[in-house]
Order: sequence, then C-alpha cells, then structure tokens
Amino acid sequence: MPALRVPKGEAELVKGKLKKLNLYDGKRRPKIEGDFVLLPVFEDDRLHSLGYEVLDIELPLRPERQIYKNLESVLAERLTKEELGHLRRYDVVGDIAVVQIPPELEHRVDDIVWGLLKVHPFLKVIAKKGFHEGAFRIRDYSIIWGEKRLETVHRENGVEIKVDLSKAFFNPRMKGERYRLAQLVRDGERILMPFAGVLPYALVIARYRKVKITALELNREAYELGLENIELNRKRLKGEIEFIHGDAFEVLPGLPTYDRVISPTPRGVDALALTLSKAETWLHYYDFVEESEIGRFRERILKECLKQGKECAVRVKKVSDFKPHVFKVCADVRILG
Repeated sequence: MPALRVPKGEAELVKGKLKKLNLYDGKRRPKIEGDFVLLPVFEDDRLHSLGYEVLDIELPLRPERQIYKNLESVLAERLTKEELGHLRRYDVVGDIAVVQIPPELEHRVDDIVWGLLKVHPFLKVIAKKGFHEGAFRIRDYSIIWGEKRLETVHRENGVEIKVDLSKAFFNPRMKGERYRLAQLVRDGERILMPFAGVLPYALVIARYRKVKITALELNREAYELGLENIELNRKRLKGEIEFIHGDAFEVLPGLPTYDRVISPTPRGVDALALTLSKAETWLHYYDFVEESEIGRFRERILKECLKQGKECAVRVKKVSDFKPHVFKVCADVRILG
C-alpha cells in the first residue's frame, strides 16, 4: 500500500491537505522513519503531483475497535448513551460502507449516515446489511444513502479488488490475514486455493511472491469478477494465477498435489480431508468454530492427518469474531512427513 514520505516538520500540514483531498488512509497508522514520517494514503494518480516520494510499504492497521470508536465519538453529540450502546460494527469496502442498524436505531438512520460521512468523507454509498441468501450466501443489502450501486474497487495490500456485494462474498476484515499468508509464502511455491471468491487471497499473495497459484470458484459471477481482477492487477503481480470455474469437490480430485493449500472454506462446508490430501507441506484451513470446541477442532485435524498417513503439526489461531463465542479460525497445518 502507498505511503507519502514527508519531512517531520511538514507532516501535520501535509496530513491536513491529504484529508481535504480524501487521500489520507485513516485505517493505517503513520510511521516515523528518521527525520521523516510515512503517511498512509490511498492509491491515486494525484499523489505524484504533491512533490513527495511515494513508497509502496505496509503500515500497521489501526485496531477495528479504534475505527469503531471514531464513529461512536462523532455520534456522541447526537445519540444518547443508551443508543450508542446499540451501535454495531461496520465495514468499508472501497467507497461503500456496510452497516448493521438494529431496531433500536431505526429512527437514527440519518444521524448514522451523517456520522459515517464525517469519519469517512470519501464514501459514495452506504448500505444496510440484510440476511444471507442462496447457495453462495450472498447478503441482501438496501442502499440507505448515495449512489444506487453495490459495485466498487477495494484497495488493500497493494492490490485493487473489484467487488460487487450483490453477486459475490467479500470480507474486508481479512486484510491482515491475507497479508500474513503472503509473508509466510516463499518464491517458487505451487499453491492451490479452492473457494477463491473474487481472488482477494490469491491477488495479495501473487502481489508479494513469485508463485504459481491454481484457484477455483463455483460462483460464476465471482469467477468473472476474479478474471477482471487478474487483469486489473496484471502489472502489480509477481506471481501467476490460473483461475478455474468449477466445484472444488469435483475438480480437486483430478489435480496434483501442491506445496501449499489455502482453503478459505465457506461456513457449513467440510473440505478438510479433500484439501489435506492435496497438500505436500502446508495447509491453511479456515472454519467457524465455537471457542469451547477449538481444542477438539485441532484434534480432528490431527486424526485426519493420521488417517492419511501424514505426520502433522497444527496451530489454530482465531482470525475474527463471527458471533458471541464463535470465531472464524485458521488452522496452520504443517506436514512433517
């Protein structure tokens, strides 16, 4: 992601100018580097006309709770303490904010819109979350402010990801996890990635590593968006992505094994045995697990390793909250022999 390298004495002035131009990325923290400050910015051609060096560097993300608190503090002048307690987390995808509005705050929609625009002045659309629908668990959304669209380009980790929230699932909260995986991967690896969606994981990894990725996706509309994303990022990618439209349970059995398998498994899908069978050295397997069941989840993976005649080391980490006491987790499975 880009950052502007600015002398310390000019940092606050330049930061204010960037905010006026809607170029300052408040989701990341600035970094002091000697006599300079690296200011987090959004990718934009205007950056190169400001007279400062533009670097491609990863700056640390602000915690989600801090972003949330910004909205809470802005709305403190309009909402009661009780109403503030009903505020839910929201996501920003490109120039679209996706919000949850509980019944207790339905009469405060205009205030919430006002607050979001104060915190994120670059927004063009604010959409209210509905329920998941259909085989691909696509959410229903209603637009409560702005342009009548759910398509946008989301920028993260040095890539651009075209997303249509009405057609394909996309989770911006996995930005840090995608970067983590990209740092684990080494040049030269052959990677298999079922359930690839619009290719957010594949794009980030190929951005940083010279690898060959075979990705699969069943949702035709997500697949078409993924193809567009490969072209959109063609000049940025070090690695290669082969994208296949098809059902992982039908396609994977006919494929060879790979150095690393990354499975962003959809909720309710059990692909553990299948994905493990295709991994030579590493499997990163995602699932949704109750906190009290995480130990049992790890044991299940170890049993599957034994069943397939593989000696494995398994580390399970919480990736994000899903609902009370239920987490999205990633099992990093290293195959030792």
